Amino acid sequence: MRRSRRSPQQIRISETPLNIDIYDVTRETHLTTTAVAPAPNPEAQTAVDIRALFTAGVHFGHPTKRWNPKMKKYIFTKRRGAHIIDLAKTLTALEDAKNFIGKTVSSGGQVLMVGTKKQAQSAIEQEARRCGSYYITQRWLGGLLTNFQTIEARTRRLILLEDQMAKGELQVQTKREAQRVQTEVNRLNKFLGGIKEMTRLPAALFIVDIGKEDIAVREANRLGIPVVAILDTNCNPDMVQYPVPGNDDSVRSIQLITSQIAEAVLEGKGLAVKAREDKMAADMQLEAMEAAARAEAQAAAAARLDPAGVVVSKLALQLVEEEEEEAG
Repeated sequence: MRRSRRSPQQIRISETPLNIDIYDVTRETHLTTTAVAPAPNPEAQTAVDIRALFTAGVHFGHPTKRWNPKMKKYIFTKRRGAHIIDLAKTLTALEDAKNFIGKTVSSGGQVLMVGTKKQAQSAIEQEARRCGSYYITQRWLGGLLTNFQTIEARTRRLILLEDQMAKGELQVQTKREAQRVQTEVNRLNKFLGGIKEMTRLPAALFIVDIGKEDIAVREANRLGIPVVAILDTNCNPDMVQYPVPGNDDSVRSIQLITSQIAEAVLEGKGLAVKAREDKMAADMQLEAMEAAARAEAQAAAAARLDPAGVVVSKLALQLVEEEEEEAG
């Protein structure tokens, strides 16, 4: 049987069965198979596997002449002048990144999502809003992390202006002054709207394209903030702590990986809520045990009577009455 000469870019999966030549990223072979696009399953939207990564085009790298040799360990092969990323390693790295994000959020940390390139802006804002994380989708302002006090002053200014405008308390003399204030609010929202409620430095960063966001990466490294990032074949993996090799130019690839990070954030928040509830339940149980022990001790003290039937210590009875009044 003659093998297909089509490139991975030409492979399309439709709802009708068809023979396609899928490049198996886990073995150095080609598999000719019949595939049917699975119907959307709401219960399995959080799951990801190599086939989902392949369908999203995560495996497409840059042309071979535009590569970073340090990414060699994440490259499976090259095809038609472009590198092909090993999706098996991508899947492993993605799971490690999700575990780290989940632990960070469950311990009370916050994640800042950064993606200012056009392909990433929509996915970053959408997923950050869904999971309740901070985000930056416009130009990264230098010193956003290393000079956070100044940035925080601007976010406080933004919140103040918005609050005054919402309550109708903003005092302006002329239409020109009102327009100036509205322009200031719009500009602050454009660059700082995603972090206006951030009152402390984030515990981790998630970045799309560290080449474009090199200032953010350097600031995070300087402050010791761990970075999770999508790395294409032209990136330096030594600059981030949790690299996820993948296509950082494809909207579908960015959307898929970003959604997985958002799911990890939501899982971490769920664990944090459960931990708080368990702690509250344990504290309430401990208080109930202490109250029972005190009541038992007080009852025993009150039961110690002299031969004439008089209470030995009136102080014990007084303590019992005080406890009953507080409980009531």
